[in-house]
Amino acid sequence: MTETTLEERVARLEAIDDIKRMKAQYCAYCDAGYDPEGIAALFVEDGIWDGGDDFGRYVGTEEIKEFFRGISADIVFAGHLVINPIITVDGDTANGKWWLIMPCTVKQEGQKEARWLAAEYDDDYVKRDGVWLNKHLRLDLKFFAPHLKGWVD
Repeated sequence: MTETTLEERVARLEAIDDIKRMKAQYCAYCDAGYDPEGIAALFVEDGIWDGGDDFGRYVGTEEIKEFFRGISADIVFAGHLVINPIITVDGDTANGKWWLIMPCTVKQEGQKEARWLAAEYDDDYVKRDGVWLNKHLRLDLKFFAPHLKGWVD
């Protein structure tokens, strides 16, 4: 194993902190009515937001904006709580793994329903012009369950 210099170690720690702040900003935009412009600004132009079979896959900032323009009609309240970050940095690229716990309110057939969502994020990041951005965000949904019913089923 090669030793790293103090400069390299500080740069790595700064990158991790910058990525954490970017992820927090992403969550803040989601929790503020899924701000499509704000969210898309955190992605490279050809970035990918991939919610799998549950939420779909969107390539490029225009598709990402279009998706988030509509989601606030379905999820009318969300509290994105991301925890347990595992971030690895390799120069101007990085990967982050996070858990998402999200209390939310969804609209189902005109009625509001309290739900819990749990998912894992597996994100790839790139640094462009000194700023960390999402290259590929993957959301692996574990459950999206009504609050009173629970998630056991």
